[in-house]
Amino acid sequence: MRSTLLIKLLFVTSLFISNTAFASMKESEGEGEKDLKTEITEYIGHHLKDSHDFSLFSIKQEDGTKKHIGFPLPVILWDNGLKVFSSSKFHHGETVAEVDGNYYKLYHSKIYKTDASGTINYDEKHHATNEKPLDLSITKGVVMIFIVGLLMFWLFSSLAKSYAKNGSIPKGIGRFFEPIVLYIRDDIAIANIGEKRYKKYMPFLLTVFFFIWFLNMFGLTPLGVNVTGNIAVTTALAIVTFLLTNLTGTKDYWKHLFDPLGDSMPWYGKIPLYIILIPIEILGIFIKPFSLLIRLYANMQAGHIVVMSLIGLMFIFKSWIGSPLSFGLAFAISLIEILVALLQAYIFTMLSALYFGFASEEHDHAEAH
Repeated sequence: MRSTLLIKLLFVTSLFISNTAFASMKESEGEGEKDLKTEITEYIGHHLKDSHDFSLFSIKQEDGTKKHIGFPLPVILWDNGLKVFSSSKFHHGETVAEVDGNYYKLYHSKIYKTDASGTINYDEKHHATNEKPLDLSITKGVVMIFIVGLLMFWLFSSLAKSYAKNGSIPKGIGRFFEPIVLYIRDDIAIANIGEKRYKKYMPFLLTVFFFIWFLNMFGLTPLGVNVTGNIAVTTALAIVTFLLTNLTGTKDYWKHLFDPLGDSMPWYGKIPLYIILIPIEILGIFIKPFSLLIRLYANMQAGHIVVMSLIGLMFIFKSWIGSPLSFGLAFAISLIEILVALLQAYIFTMLSALYFGFASEEHDHAEAH
């Protein structure tokens, strides 16, 4: 019964996304300004980017204007002082915002300082050369991060209270999350870090697993928020793993980096090898978190591109055979993306625990000798 309900929900979600994409594409197709393939490419690019307003979709009105369904978000800029205003002043990038005598324009999801007419200057490579103020705005991605943070706080504080009241027996939704928490503790943290040191890493491992998982799941909804497909977010997560790994590293961990051969051979025999080995070990410190951020970013970005591309093929084929086939493939990929959403959270957590295990290693040198 639950699986049937889930499939129905996914079908409605996919249909909603398809109809939203169809409406936006048909509007531009009717305007005759761009061909359909270009419009589909731009639509996918817009879906993957963060935005300064929470816009779900747009409707073309009788007078030819577009009505955007959503709500504006606060824009926070530092430009010789703090500038705070609503993103509605940009009118989805169509107008110039005037704040305290300064003019700002939203161009390709970035805010540039400009004049009253919204002039954008370019270099020989057609890159905008206008001054960019420091942008501290609350974007759509930041809103979803806040929502997921509050959801996790409410969910696990409720789970903790349920444990306290019912003699360590969870109730309600806590029965679903308890096995996941225990799995992360027993099969990820203890298995890779060890019983002696795993507890100090558990808060981060639990937080990063559910944080990535929930964000990935929200990205599959009609909200259209691709937070983990933003390389800035995955970079921030990887930096935290990098700092925890190296700031909590033991003496044996650092000795292994700068003396990987140990006492296995005399020092004069190790010097030629260390010219190669030590730079590789130091480079590995940075390659590990880099692999974390690229893996999460690339997988989530690719999943959204594939789904949206298959939906776009529906409007290119425009036939009773090609369009249903594209929709069926998009729906099937959406089902696979549910597994990928969980799998990417698991991989990031597992590899982080593995790196923490390397940093926590200790050797009994007397016994080894």
